[in-house]
Amino acid sequence: MSNFAIVNIERSEEEVAWDRYVGEQPDTTGYHLTAWRHVVTKVFGHPTFYFMAQGPQGDVRGVLPLVFLKSPLFGQFLVSLPYVNYGGLVADSPEVSEALLEVVSDKAKDLGASHIELRHTGGPQLAWPKKDHKVSMRLDLPTRFDDLMKAFPPKLRSQVRRGEKEGMTVHVGGVEMLDDFYLVFSRNMRDLGTPVYRKQFFAAILSAFPKDATIAVVRYEGNPVATGFLYGFRHSLEIPWASSDRRYARFAPNMFLYGAVLRYACEQGYRSFDFGRSSKESGTYRFKEQWGAKPVQLHWYYWLRAGGPLPELNPQNPKYALAIRLWQQLPIPVTTMVGPMIAKYLP
Repeated sequence: MSNFAIVNIERSEEEVAWDRYVGEQPDTTGYHLTAWRHVVTKVFGHPTFYFMAQGPQGDVRGVLPLVFLKSPLFGQFLVSLPYVNYGGLVADSPEVSEALLEVVSDKAKDLGASHIELRHTGGPQLAWPKKDHKVSMRLDLPTRFDDLMKAFPPKLRSQVRRGEKEGMTVHVGGVEMLDDFYLVFSRNMRDLGTPVYRKQFFAAILSAFPKDATIAVVRYEGNPVATGFLYGFRHSLEIPWASSDRRYARFAPNMFLYGAVLRYACEQGYRSFDFGRSSKESGTYRFKEQWGAKPVQLHWYYWLRAGGPLPELNPQNPKYALAIRLWQQLPIPVTTMVGPMIAKYLP
């Protein structure tokens, strides 16, 4: 008989206990915080299930946050967590892990979900099938940005400095930068052939994390040309969304952007910079590697209701190639109007 119970948290005091546990565990990420539940619910309206293992005295033994996505186009499934790089199960023992996995498997069956996807970095090793196709690219930071610059190859230093020589400026701020961010981000997503999120998604993150979420914007002749959305947790600063305007590519505004946010990270006392996830040996992998970032293996675990191959809801799936090419030809006002209705169901 186990000495703990699994509950789907609903009350504010349960959220307080959950977040305290997240703050104490080494394998948790900022995305395990319950504030992300409210962001997803408010912006996308998806049902969420936040399962917590509790001991006899109410002490937390493990957590597993899940979001349920259901659409006619992509089916229905549970993800921990969609839209972001990390999530998954955190538990004090294998016994707690097994109990949480059993509960969420039963929930998936009740919902008629085809699969569950858990996005792990570290954490417990699970018996579920998994993909190891993604890595997180991370760079250890010195206390002074000048020391980091000295460690860069000469060509990289020259590219970082070019933006300033071209008259570019960069600013880091909050919601006042959101319109500029979204202008560049929505154009870049159209160029990539990917549906864009609603602007309100980023506004909700800024509101939920006023001390940890910021936006960096590079301007050239007054126009935003590159931008990054930053999210800090503990000693690490992450850039989960970054974009540049390809019309200004000859001036390398993206290099100026990354140099600026690395400077910001050092000045704010972060000890690590997370460039986000990439497929191994891809173009984005090589871009991040040139800054000195090292790969950290990610493990995406799956529960499959009917067995079969692991799901491939990603732009690399050949079945989406035609749709991507067509999307790239659409006017930006159309993609920003229609895109969010699709993007909310893409994990």
